[in-house]
Amino acid sequence: MADNVVKLKPTRPCPVCGKPSTQVHHPFCSGRCADIDLNRWLSGAYVIPAGPVAEDDDDVLPTADSADEEE
Repeated sequence: MADNVVKLKPTRPCPVCGKPSTQVHHPFCSGRCADIDLNRWLSGAYVIPAGPVAEDDDDVLPTADSADEEE
């Protein structure tokens, strides 16, 4: 069955281990490396650092409690 595979994507290094990628698991070399990468995404290892966001009072919607206080 591997003989019927048409190579459409260039072989690149696996982003996890550096071995050449396979067409079946592209861009990874194996299902194991794909699972490792998925685990990193799900555990939050791939996070873009950002600074704290300041909240403006205008952006906050009134709650039921604050509506009672105004009356």
